[in-house]
Amino acid sequence: MNMKIQVPHELFRALSEPVRLRIAVMLTRGERCVCDIQRVLGLPQSTVSRHLGQLRAVGLVRDRRAGKWVYYRLADPNSAVARSVLGLLAGLAESAPYAEDLRELEEYLAEKGC
Repeated sequence: MNMKIQVPHELFRALSEPVRLRIAVMLTRGERCVCDIQRVLGLPQSTVSRHLGQLRAVGLVRDRRAGKWVYYRLADPNSAVARSVLGLLAGLAESAPYAEDLRELEEYLAEKGC
């Protein structure tokens, strides 16, 4: 399933929440489970899952189940709006707090052995 943004203002509304924007930028680096995101943001699993659900509802995020684990990734872009949004997210990775999140994620994954 590709990223289908039928109502662009809903996508931007979803990304206007700082936690969801931080999650989306983290996902520019690849697929992650809730526990990885939770560890970096210091938030409860239920909070991270709720934010991921909202990103999934607007078509930005896809999930896949593997046993008891759920992995999330950015959806594949299929429109100019989607490609632009993904480019913006990748660009944000260079600034705070997103760069710090990504650095912490990389350190955590290295400790975890991923």
